[in-house]
Amino acid sequence: MYKFNRPQPPIFEQVEDERLHRKQRLAATFRLFAKFGFSEGTTGHITTRDPEFIDHFWVNPLGTYFGHIRVSDLILVNGDGDVVKGDTPVNPAAFVIHSQIYQARPDVIAAAHAHSLYAKAWSNLGRLLDPLNQDACSFYEDHALFNDYADVVLDTSQAEQLAKTLGKKKAVILRNHGILTVGHTVDETAWWYISLEQSCQAQLLAEAAGRPNFLSHETARLTQNQLGTHSGGWFNFQPLYDRIVRDQPDLLN
Repeated sequence: MYKFNRPQPPIFEQVEDERLHRKQRLAATFRLFAKFGFSEGTTGHITTRDPEFIDHFWVNPLGTYFGHIRVSDLILVNGDGDVVKGDTPVNPAAFVIHSQIYQARPDVIAAAHAHSLYAKAWSNLGRLLDPLNQDACSFYEDHALFNDYADVVLDTSQAEQLAKTLGKKKAVILRNHGILTVGHTVDETAWWYISLEQSCQAQLLAEAAGRPNFLSHETARLTQNQLGTHSGGWFNFQPLYDRIVRDQPDLLN
């Protein structure tokens, strides 16, 4: 069998270099989300843990359009919710949700949540996605359903429950709300969000057209092991990063 030695995420010797790398990927993700139509008003937040101060994370400033965000616009929030780098406020829901996820998951480096159209539509059904194709199989037995969403998450106890429901998985569907993804890199996290949104769209279309055929458990599990890896998610993001930086190089400022 042919073995493909694909590129792997970079390893940094200096924390400053790793911090800049994460921030560049984060700014690029906001630009891509805007390009894909995932930005809606002041809602949505994507974060990355700081590599040095691990209870701090970088996040978008409240009220800034995703498509305008640059590296220099990102703000740093500490474990108490204080903005320690930047002069704009943080979305309270972003702090509550992401702080609890980072506390519960030391392995997580980034988390993404937005109000994209097909995620909102699918979440209303209160169901996990089925293994309809190889892309959806990346999430097979690796995403959860959070049934307890009530309103804007400003309560720590609700965010704790969300993090508990996510568990060790890469994604969670928030019923009547949308989706949230996590990963070991910003790149992976962004790719899982984009792929999960498209998988929601594919299943909605399939069910609207008729009765979908599911892949078998064995096939879905094998495919998940092949495609749903941390490095696989990271690698899939690289063409998108290259594209958005070429088209919008100002995001690196």
